[in-house]
Amino acid sequence: MTRSVLDEASIHPAIRQTITDSHADIVREVQDAIASNKVVVVGMTQNPFPRKARKALDAISAPYKYLEYGSYLGQWKRRNALKMWTGWPTFPMIFVNGVLVGGANDLQRLIDSGEFARMIAG
Repeated sequence: MTRSVLDEASIHPAIRQTITDSHADIVREVQDAIASNKVVVVGMTQNPFPRKARKALDAISAPYKYLEYGSYLGQWKRRNALKMWTGWPTFPMIFVNGVLVGGANDLQRLIDSGEFARMIAG
């Protein structure tokens, strides 16, 4: 899979550090959670889909780490850094063994097919 990202050579050197530092803390926090947990759900308040994902994991007694970043109006700039980092356009963002598997519906498909159990066991 190839995803278009602006090449560093096309970014003026004077602004490269600004781009590097922009909300890097939230990306590091999610990266640390991914490194420390088999399952990580990144969500936001008021959005029913992070809750749906957590209920699906709770139903199969799968342990997970939940990170919540604001609501539709709050912390959207910080959440945007996660969207740019992953390329995933919506919340939740669900990671299993460090792999982005998608959102709540994608997780449910993995659970229903048995692939989620195989990922966790392997």
